[in-house]
Amino acid sequence: MSARLGFGLWYSLRNPARWARPITEIYAQTLRQIAWAETIGYDDVWLTEHHFCDDGHAPSILPLAAAVAARTARIRIGTSVLLLPLHHPVRVAEDAATIDILSHGRFELGVGVGYRPQEFSGLGLSVRDRGGRMDEGLDIIRALWRGETVDYRGRHFTIEGAKLAPLPVQSPPPLWIGGFAPVSARRAARIGDGYLGTGEMGKLLKIYREERARLGHAGPGRAIGGHFWLIVSKDPKRTLAALGPHVLYQIEVYNRWLAEAGQALFPPVSSPADLVDRGILQILRPAQAVDVIGAYAEATGIERYYTWTVPPGYPEEQMDEHLQRFAEDVIPQFR
Repeated sequence: MSARLGFGLWYSLRNPARWARPITEIYAQTLRQIAWAETIGYDDVWLTEHHFCDDGHAPSILPLAAAVAARTARIRIGTSVLLLPLHHPVRVAEDAATIDILSHGRFELGVGVGYRPQEFSGLGLSVRDRGGRMDEGLDIIRALWRGETVDYRGRHFTIEGAKLAPLPVQSPPPLWIGGFAPVSARRAARIGDGYLGTGEMGKLLKIYREERARLGHAGPGRAIGGHFWLIVSKDPKRTLAALGPHVLYQIEVYNRWLAEAGQALFPPVSSPADLVDRGILQILRPAQAVDVIGAYAEATGIERYYTWTVPPGYPEEQMDEHLQRFAEDVIPQFR
């Protein structure tokens, strides 16, 4: 069996028109589910950010992280990912420190550069500046978390006399760099505490580890990852019929967004069966899931595994049975 793995949940809190419910219900049910999940063995929860989405994809994940902190006692709380170039780094440092205090040292900041041009233009920013804003922002956050008084003159940020108070409980909170491009893997090696990814990570992890070696860092570094969708079910056929349309909606939206940005991540899909055939959606019995996750962990060297938790528009409480089966039949095999 592979070395011990941590296991996480991953949420976007979307509300597609086809399955629309009151957004207050979705937020309340998500917080309920997270609080319950930590009692059955899950180790962390990850929140993801996008803006100006028709389906209400969560745009403000630091307030959500604070709400999770108030509802939980043990589970670690992370962002996968906060789109750092869209934020002022001083405020991110302050908000992250506040969440770390509320959670008694359980917060982890995962950041990415973003890719949707609409998100940058809607906030009065240029998508061309995202790399520079990312690098400068990370430098500023690191310095503030160290307790330094920051005087900074960069291309994108000018800061005079900023000093963080109160400081976070952790010294400092873990800082993960995510993304699907080689530059993200190199940035993680250069600046981050580890690389945060999902799906097929082999090439990017190779780049990450080679860059660490080039920079003279000891060891292979740290990595968190997982499959896009891996669901444990006692009746995979029935589960596919119920969940397939919701996952298909999600992947079709991602394909549209990525195409608008001149990128590609998933192959074209037209049916739930396509999702299964292409390995995007895996609905497995417990023993199969153990084998698949074990092989993935061995191939990637990750220390923690996570996957999407609730398909867009699917009732959170109807996912509870799958989360419980995973917690009872899969997680113990990696302890």
